[in-house]
Amino acid sequence: MDEIRSCLEEQQVDAGLLEDIEQFRKRYPVSEKEKDRVLCPQMPFYGKEVFEMAAAALLQGENILLTGTKATGKNVLAENLAWLFRRPLYNISFHVNTDSSSLIGTDTFRNNEVQLRTGPVYEAAKNGGFAVLDEVNMAKNDAVSVLHAVLDYRRILDVPGYERVVLHEASRFIGTMNYGYAGTRELNEALVSRFLVIDMPSVSEENLSRVLYRVFPDMKAEGMKQICGLFMDLQTKALNHEISTKPLDLRGLIGALKTVRGGLSPRLAIRMGIVNKSFDVFERELVEDIVMTRIPSDWTAAALFSF
Repeated sequence: MDEIRSCLEEQQVDAGLLEDIEQFRKRYPVSEKEKDRVLCPQMPFYGKEVFEMAAAALLQGENILLTGTKATGKNVLAENLAWLFRRPLYNISFHVNTDSSSLIGTDTFRNNEVQLRTGPVYEAAKNGGFAVLDEVNMAKNDAVSVLHAVLDYRRILDVPGYERVVLHEASRFIGTMNYGYAGTRELNEALVSRFLVIDMPSVSEENLSRVLYRVFPDMKAEGMKQICGLFMDLQTKALNHEISTKPLDLRGLIGALKTVRGGLSPRLAIRMGIVNKSFDVFERELVEDIVMTRIPSDWTAAALFSF
């Protein structure tokens, strides 16, 4: 059985919803040329209610916007949804230079003639893909104008000078946004109205330990308790605005633990993956103090992992 699906069944996700997803997959098979974009996620998503809301919306032809603070699993959820629905996945990371041509495509000279080099939104529209609009609140007006047409009931994409594309019935758009990142702004009302919005809750200690055990099945119970406790401490501090969200980095934590399993001291590894993500000296000292309460200086890799 699909490991991602089995994890959802363990969380008692609605069986009827999973069956509807199975029917969706049968109704919209993926073309051979797009199969390399159907990627199995590295880790499952933990969060029954959030998954059910997202899946139900996508099944009804809606697009979803995942909002929330850092390390809430927005991209993990998007990857899990694309895999379970067996759709080609197109990632679009918005930045200050993302414009309409970045999304639709641009002219290129090929075979002695001008042709369209297609962009990710065009490809998702044509091939029934799931397009992840990462940090969509960084989109400029030029890019937003493209999204308005593809996200509403018209489901069309006008490609100036080429064609008018009607979106594939399986095409969906999943927006993600963090609060307060540099370069972000408030989404305009017209764009937000084209999404169903899911506010992602902060990760719980139980779900964090599930994720870490999935990546590090050989981690010792006491080590897991302290590592999860450290992350929860940082999360509480960030939610209370005592520190920024920079040290609240799950990718950094997993990367640090990989170096510990390779033999590095836990304190040094955590410094690379968590502490040094803060560039403010005062904040870095505060985070270091939090780490000291959880990770003793004399701990070695053997304190966290069974070798």
